[in-house]
Amino acid sequence: MKVSKRILPIIVFDQFCCTSLWFAGNAVMNELVANFNLPPSALGHLTSAVQLGFILGTLIFAVLSIADRFSPSRVFFFSALLGAGFNLAIVWEGNTMLSLLAFRFLTGFFLAGIYPVGMKIAADYYEKGLGKSLSFLVGALVLGTAFPHLLKDMTEGFLWKSVMIVTSLLAVLGGVLILLLVPDGPYRQSGRNLKFSAFFKVFHNRNFRAAAFGYFGHMWELYAFWAFVPILLQIYKSSHLEITFNVSLVSFLVIAIGGLSCVLGGYLSQGFGTKRIAFLALLLSCVCCLVSPWMLGTESEILFIGFLLLWGMVVIADSPLLSTLVAQNAPAEIKGTALTIVNSIGFAITIVSIQLLNILSVWTSSNFIYILLAIGPVLGLIALRKTSKVSS
Repeated sequence: MKVSKRILPIIVFDQFCCTSLWFAGNAVMNELVANFNLPPSALGHLTSAVQLGFILGTLIFAVLSIADRFSPSRVFFFSALLGAGFNLAIVWEGNTMLSLLAFRFLTGFFLAGIYPVGMKIAADYYEKGLGKSLSFLVGALVLGTAFPHLLKDMTEGFLWKSVMIVTSLLAVLGGVLILLLVPDGPYRQSGRNLKFSAFFKVFHNRNFRAAAFGYFGHMWELYAFWAFVPILLQIYKSSHLEITFNVSLVSFLVIAIGGLSCVLGGYLSQGFGTKRIAFLALLLSCVCCLVSPWMLGTESEILFIGFLLLWGMVVIADSPLLSTLVAQNAPAEIKGTALTIVNSIGFAITIVSIQLLNILSVWTSSNFIYILLAIGPVLGLIALRKTSKVSS
């Protein structure tokens, strides 16, 4: 079945626009701390609030089979509008730590109707070549996640609120475009009834479990790394007074470069197999975790930033491939629900790793704490090795 060539670029652009909400708060964290008298632990708590909101949102979306029972494009649109509204609420001058946590939580909640639903829309259009399609989609997520850091650098002379305003406007634009230009896909199979059992049914499949557990291991590392990139850069810059790099700009580059590796991984998977390339990327990110204490402690600025850029590439390259394996091994009629469930559990895991690093970073300044991020990739690699029958 022929699909219009414009569909994928539209979905990718809209995903970029809407996922810029994710780390908008992180990009202006120093300003939030200063303006609202927040404690030093605010980074971990506000980041975790978004993740927690996303988890609850994906659980509700999954249990109610929202993405399978209703038009995914409409779900995406309404989620984008509501997410943008709660993101914008951060600029309210009367905010407290509690209200900021609530607004970031609600932003995360409605991101549940954006990221996994965007993958569902792509899966409804691209039965063949799904791996390559999702690689572009996750690449858009990476750029969207990194964009607030670039925006912060670009608006250095303006109020920090401009970052929140621009990301909210982008999310509205993305939602409107998906509603107007991307109808339901030709491979969509609508689920008319509630299927509470779907939450558990998907894990009965051994191949699905292998792909899902690989994804969970990947998630243990990913968001903790992204959340602490600006912190690592700021600490390094503070301990080397002769260094003048812009923390916001380099943070953007370290995170955004993962978008390129997602696309590259998607193309490589067509020739070498989805599972094989996903396994290789997960292995390389595991190696980065293990050598991080020495690479992050180097006196060479070039080596330090080069290592972070490499880590930024391999930490995300497996994400679209693992999502592809999940989608390929899920029943067609609950594919949206399956993707949402896996996202929900994966993001629950990110809270644990983020909070763990948050606590340890208060106790010690040692770079050896980042070795703990290797736990996820190691377990993910074991899961992927358990079966050789995962669809590729």
